Amino acid sequence: MDKNGFSSFLLGLGVGIGIGMLFAPKSGADTRQLIKDKTGEGTDFLKQRGAEIRDSASDMLAKSKEALNRQKDTIADAMEAGKQAYRDAVNQPPQPPAAEGTAH
Repeated sequence: MDKNGFSSFLLGLGVGIGIGMLFAPKSGADTRQLIKDKTGEGTDFLKQRGAEIRDSASDMLAKSKEALNRQKDTIADAMEAGKQAYRDAVNQPPQPPAAEGTAH
């Protein structure tokens, strides 16, 4: 649920409670119990959505860490390959100069 959806939910909950109180044919005690029950339902809904959002964020964080570790490994492999190429070039015996054509 996005920020606007959450705001709409809370606004709807408040308006519903207010209208219910105005038109309730029940006694004050019954109305208070109804409000308490509806508030509990809203709280349960928010807890459930919060848990879903937290789980989703945890999954995204884990995937990001995995991608970062893969990139780190790729960079480390590339650096090692570069170091090895440098070592090979330094340790390679010098090549004799190419023979030039004779001048007449």
